[in-house]
Amino acid sequence: MLTNPSSPDAVSVAPSLSFLLRHSTDQRNFVFDLGIRKDWENFPPKTIEWIKQYFPLRIPQDVVESLAKGGLSPSDVSTICLSHLHFDHVGDTRPFTESTFVVGGAAEALIAHGYPGNPDATIASDLLPSARTKYLSPVDWQPLGPFPRALDFYGDGSLYIVDAPGHLPGHVNVLARTLPDGAWIYLAGDSAHHWNLITGKSGVAFNPANAYSCAHHNKEAAEEHIARIRALLGIPRVRVLLAHDEPWFEANKGGPAFWPGKIPSL
Repeated sequence: MLTNPSSPDAVSVAPSLSFLLRHSTDQRNFVFDLGIRKDWENFPPKTIEWIKQYFPLRIPQDVVESLAKGGLSPSDVSTICLSHLHFDHVGDTRPFTESTFVVGGAAEALIAHGYPGNPDATIASDLLPSARTKYLSPVDWQPLGPFPRALDFYGDGSLYIVDAPGHLPGHVNVLARTLPDGAWIYLAGDSAHHWNLITGKSGVAFNPANAYSCAHHNKEAAEEHIARIRALLGIPRVRVLLAHDEPWFEANKGGPAFWPGKIPSL
């Protein structure tokens, strides 16, 4: 279950979205999340077991194939920012041999204790290239609007990486300017898995008798961060999208919002 209240028979068939952001001045390509890799059988054994038990997958195309539709290859991506290290966000990092990876600082411990050193780990220790990975540290953060910790990534106010605690250690979001006159898009990752959580119609599901009943590592921190995202809904021309935004996907799949098209600014 993802929300409370919810129906025990409810089933969500949700996308796992990745986002391409291009700097308007120097045309640098920044990818937020890599979705799911097609050869998911090569994940650590615990992740494969988890997928088979809970997540029936259908992967019509991966990120490399998506980029190719607009004439881009992995070598054209300068930065990959992973919202967090769950299997449905890390994709296949191997083709991106020239990209710098940016992740939340707390993700470093997950890598250090990854598979195969820890046979029960769901994250591979070689997921990220050590020489090309930046783990964000407390010195990187400054307050931004409702968010206590954010990084002005390019130093020009065009794209911010936002600390987004609660879901998994190291979880981050992205706030990007889409027009110079004040239009923005907020990519919320797995801060919430359903829009009822963002609007406040539902609360985060949790059953103390079942360790897997909550989608978040820290329910209280996740709820606090969801409330900060909710504050964005009252700001004109800020679009909020979830990583598994089923309503948005159903309204836009196969359309011009997907690369080589673009999501329209508000």
